[in-house]
Amino acid sequence: MTGQPAPAPLLIACALGIEHLALRTGDSSGADGPYTVVRTGMGPKAAERSVGRHLAGPAAAGTAVLATGFCAGLAPGMHPGDLVVAEETRDARGKVPCVGTDLLVKELVRLLPGRTVHTGPLTGSDHVVRGPERYDLLATGAIAVDMESAATLRTAVRTGERPVAAVRVVVDAPEHELVRIGTVRGGISAFRVLRSILPSFFEWHRSLLLPRR
Repeated sequence: MTGQPAPAPLLIACALGIEHLALRTGDSSGADGPYTVVRTGMGPKAAERSVGRHLAGPAAAGTAVLATGFCAGLAPGMHPGDLVVAEETRDARGKVPCVGTDLLVKELVRLLPGRTVHTGPLTGSDHVVRGPERYDLLATGAIAVDMESAATLRTAVRTGERPVAAVRVVVDAPEHELVRIGTVRGGISAFRVLRSILPSFFEWHRSLLLPRR
């Protein structure tokens, strides 16, 4: 249809090869516009460099950004395969509020009935968090931690006005610490969940394209 502006693209950012594989092999049939799944590399500095590069230039104006992949749960009772939808991301450099949290929760519950979805602050770290350090982070009010989401969203909003969100899959938790993601049952469960949730990202993106009343 002529005269209609092109929909703003969607950038889905993850860090690890196994996360990228899960997302690339997920159901992409529901995409309502252009989207890119980018592997940023591990850690906040790598995420900042990669996301900044992908959002450079006028063609990226308005691109929606969603950070995803695995995370460590902080609260007792969390299990591998649980989902975390961030209300905000935070780290030592500040906080970034997320957009459309309620819609993401609704879509994830619809896609994966019976799967637990947690909402709350998602905190950033520059290293893998284990043992007692989890409880220190839990005391700040955060419910989960990963190394890239905060840097991804901070870079995204610094480069221009755009909607951002973060959805993570718990790969280990206080009572279920993992050593190697790919060889433990909890890691396999998290991989399968991550592979299943791509349609919720497209629904979130679609909701952003609808005219506001």
